[in-house]
Amino acid sequence: MTSAPPHLRRPPIRRREPALAALRVAVDDLAASTHAIGELMLEVAPAYLSDTDAADVLALLCEEIGEELDHGLAARRYAITSDRRALHGTVL
Repeated sequence: MTSAPPHLRRPPIRRREPALAALRVAVDDLAASTHAIGELMLEVAPAYLSDTDAADVLALLCEEIGEELDHGLAARRYAITSDRRALHGTVL
């Protein structure tokens, strides 16, 4: 079973700012795909594992799918918490 990350409430975007609206849509799409990757990471390294223990388990998976280990761990944390701040500095 997959779950979508919760959507954050944002103030309405003025019609004069189409570039900003497009950028927000792109960031939302990136966050949604990262959440899906995080759920995959959780299947391999469940939430009860620390990041250190999860890194040992996820290193091979990340290598196989062409994802950096830091990004995989950040996606895993995002899937656990649904907090986009988990992606700061790595994915977003």
